[in-house]
Amino acid sequence: MDSLTKFALTGDMISPGETLENPVTGERFTFTHTAASTGGELLAFELALRSGGAVPIAHVHPIQTERFEVVDGRMTFRVGLRRLQAGSGDVVEVAPGVAHSFANAGDGEARVRVEVRPALAMEDMFAEVVGMARAGRMTGRGLPRNLLDLAELARRYDQEAHAPLVGVRLQRVLLAPLVFLARRRRAGRATALAGAATTQT
Repeated sequence: MDSLTKFALTGDMISPGETLENPVTGERFTFTHTAASTGGELLAFELALRSGGAVPIAHVHPIQTERFEVVDGRMTFRVGLRRLQAGSGDVVEVAPGVAHSFANAGDGEARVRVEVRPALAMEDMFAEVVGMARAGRMTGRGLPRNLLDLAELARRYDQEAHAPLVGVRLQRVLLAPLVFLARRRRAGRATALAGAATTQT
């Protein structure tokens, strides 16, 4: 059973040494420290990114500091208004509240050590996004195909990441109608499944 299957079936937390791979964005996460193993203080992983691979959109971590150390390859980072080129041994640190994005700028796979403090629920967010990508529910850019899925995902993990130029509170207000519809849709599906199970018994 791989890491994502275990997470989906049992709800168990990801453990150090486990790997998640996003087939859409080309991101591969191999976890070295998790929220559970550090008491919530740190999430650390090696990120492998195929040539041309990138984080889907620029984003902000409202209360987390993120540190990138390039192990192999070349990366491009946008941190606030700055554009940075980073190679092996270079370190880029992003303070809380600063919009950023990154991409593999080389011809081969890039590998980056990433540390996020505090961990919050970021590993759960990665697992959910990778699960949606594997299920074909993501666009080629790595965003949910369904607007209701996007709204629900953004609301669930808005302490981990939110859109640039929009604070958490404003994002919640803007997404509230879509989140309401998404939850109604989920409740309707649960009711239908329960009805089908009752009919079969």
